[in-house]
Amino acid sequence: MIDSPFGSVIVRRTASLLVSLVQLFALYVLFFGQYGPGGGFVAGVMIAASLVFGLLVFGEDSETAQRATRLLAGDGVGLLLFVAVGGLCLIGGGEFLNYSQAPIPGLDSAARRYLGILMTQVGVALDVAVAAVSIVYSLSRNVESENTDA
Repeated sequence: MIDSPFGSVIVRRTASLLVSLVQLFALYVLFFGQYGPGGGFVAGVMIAASLVFGLLVFGEDSETAQRATRLLAGDGVGLLLFVAVGGLCLIGGGEFLNYSQAPIPGLDSAARRYLGILMTQVGVALDVAVAAVSIVYSLSRNVESENTDA
């Protein structure tokens, strides 16, 4: 699928550091996105970009490729999480995604809202990351099949 064209130690070390830093910053954007710019979509794009970058630098047999395949196995989990949070709010007697009505014992209204927003943002981030990585995988397979047919 994707072969690693880079054998340089400098490129590999720098890419390893960059992939880790981008994923760490994506987690920051995800968890603190409700207080400023960011959130689930931006964090999902950043996670996907770091995984694709790692695939391009390290190749298909790397740890980054294994992370990307594990991420692809979770296809639909983000959507299920989003719908589950909304359904939980409906069960509590409120509207869909009215987080203050979620029946979570031991939490006040503000804490339920915070937890609900965070969980929906995690679901969005998972869906966006899975979609972006699967697009890259499907495009690379199409290119690979065209090269073998010629």
